[in-house]
Amino acid sequence: MTGIPWSALAVNLAAAAAAAFAVMLTTFAVARAKGLHRLVDIAWGAAFTAVALTTYVLSAGYGDDGRRILVTVATAVWGLRLSVHIARRGRGHGEDPRYERLLARAPGSRDAYALRTVYLLQGGLVWLISLPVQVAAYVAVPLGASAVAGGLLWAVGFVVESVGDVQLARFKADPDNRGRVMDRGLWGWTRHPNYFGDFLVWWGLFLLACGTAQAAAVTVVSPLVMSYLLTYGSGKRLLENHLADRPGYAAYTARTSGFLPLPPRRRPHPEDTRP
Repeated sequence: MTGIPWSALAVNLAAAAAAAFAVMLTTFAVARAKGLHRLVDIAWGAAFTAVALTTYVLSAGYGDDGRRILVTVATAVWGLRLSVHIARRGRGHGEDPRYERLLARAPGSRDAYALRTVYLLQGGLVWLISLPVQVAAYVAVPLGASAVAGGLLWAVGFVVESVGDVQLARFKADPDNRGRVMDRGLWGWTRHPNYFGDFLVWWGLFLLACGTAQAAAVTVVSPLVMSYLLTYGSGKRLLENHLADRPGYAAYTARTSGFLPLPPRRRPHPEDTRP
């Protein structure tokens, strides 16, 4: 059988939604008790892991076992690393300024507004973006060229994201760098190696799901949505707006690629700016 078993997948879609929202609602309860909504960032990767594990259990007897295992492991490794990294990064810090600004605009109850605009929204996005993870588990075609390409793309993205996070953490840990802009290592080639890595990871997972044209058609919306979020949505745009007034950031953006890793642009010589 090479077609997608739609009835089984429908059950999986419902269960995956329940898993994603369960993680987000649990996180909301903890965050509300602590008064710290930045905890939702930790839940992002954990929710994808919950969806992947739920899908692996429910897809037993369907699809190709090699693809099921590969997609589950790839998603869980990515999600858990991200959650652990964000948890370590935020340890000892107060509320994220992004959430402070968001909740300051709450028309009524701050908690209800946070639940609606942060937690439930992110739960829905986890469900939508994880479509390749869910559909891949029900594709009965053996692993082929698209899976190899997807695995390689995922691996490159995972390394880029992980290395970028480690480099930034080490930079911030040095007191001499306080207030300075990170422009070393991967950060000298792209202003967002972590977001670019995410971009590659999710296009890689999409290719892992593409055992058939049908699966590709059903899941292509997911990497497109993730790409939009990373470049124009809540990722790159919001972070750059937050950093815009930092000393040296304008010069950094002038010489460093905004997303795709590229060699740093040459700093203009003073004589090059003459009218």
